[in-house]
Amino acid sequence: MNINVSIKPGNRIRAFYLFFIIFDIQMGVGVIGVPRFIYMEAGRDSWIAILIAYLYIALVIYVMFVILKKYENTDLFGIHADIFGTWIGKLISTIFIIHFGTSFLSILLTYTEVVQLFAYHELPNFAIAFLIMLLVLYAVFGGIRVVVGLSLLLFISTFWLYFILYDPIMRMDWHNFLPMFQTSIPELLKGAKETSYTLVGFEILMIIYPFIANKNKAKLPAFLGLTLSIFTVLLVTTISIGYFAAEGLKHIDWALLILFKSASLTFLERLDYIVVMVWLMVILPNLVFLLWAISYGVKRVYKVPEKITIWVLAIFYLTIVNFFHYDYQIGKLTDLIARYSFWLIYVYPFILLIFVLIKKRKRRQGSEEA
Repeated sequence: MNINVSIKPGNRIRAFYLFFIIFDIQMGVGVIGVPRFIYMEAGRDSWIAILIAYLYIALVIYVMFVILKKYENTDLFGIHADIFGTWIGKLISTIFIIHFGTSFLSILLTYTEVVQLFAYHELPNFAIAFLIMLLVLYAVFGGIRVVVGLSLLLFISTFWLYFILYDPIMRMDWHNFLPMFQTSIPELLKGAKETSYTLVGFEILMIIYPFIANKNKAKLPAFLGLTLSIFTVLLVTTISIGYFAAEGLKHIDWALLILFKSASLTFLERLDYIVVMVWLMVILPNLVFLLWAISYGVKRVYKVPEKITIWVLAIFYLTIVNFFHYDYQIGKLTDLIARYSFWLIYVYPFILLIFVLIKKRKRRQGSEEA
């Protein structure tokens, strides 16, 4: 495997697209139910836990940039090959590819469950997954520029959802936030950890980085994308605490959808139906980026053409969704991803940085001695 990647000029993207990429891949199905999990750990001070998560993820992204800038133009797979050698590098890269694959399945199944709960109760898993896969395949086969363009387009198309939250904001009970600053530091840290599943996805930075033309301007859009993601989670969690009773929020799985459903618009009925359908445009960038990352990773690591990987995965996902019939099965998969992604995405970059710095230092000493 070549460590550095040569990208054709037609496949390069501008750095400002990172804003939409980071935000779109973080905002998926997780934000729909995350207020409950954060509140169960951090209580009324959940907003502090979210800010702690923000600072930590910003640090992780900064570490990723430090690692990437140690190379001319490489990605996560090239770094693994350089640091750990061919076989161990392939093994670690394969773990990340599997991570992208399980994340894809989790998002697909969770959205399928949402559609069945709030809109079409009798629609089978296969039918929903098939319609979604058609859209995902159409975008992925278009290449990286189509994938990124779709991210921008769907961001603009769904931004109006924020304004629907105005109605539940007006009906919040601000006494639900009192007394403040009663949560212990360990509880706040646990609350911050509960955001790990929702805010995962920013690791796509280490895959898409070689495609960025003006890399010197990449940091600001990435951090701004993260900031908007955190603002969204903070907004949804704050409204949920203020709108629902303290004990009630602990038993509400889909807090955001309930908030949308409660919104009263005189010119529109059954807003929840519309939001569930529109939410497909929110999760679509998630699925498109993940499938692209898998096919790209398999090509880099195992030299398998991307089209073959995409078709095999499409058949695999359309088959496996038929074996998930209960919400507890999806919940177990989500919990599994949350547990291992904490170590893989939130801790591993610091370990990788140490190895990269040691490797670069040895090479520099070797070149000086020569």
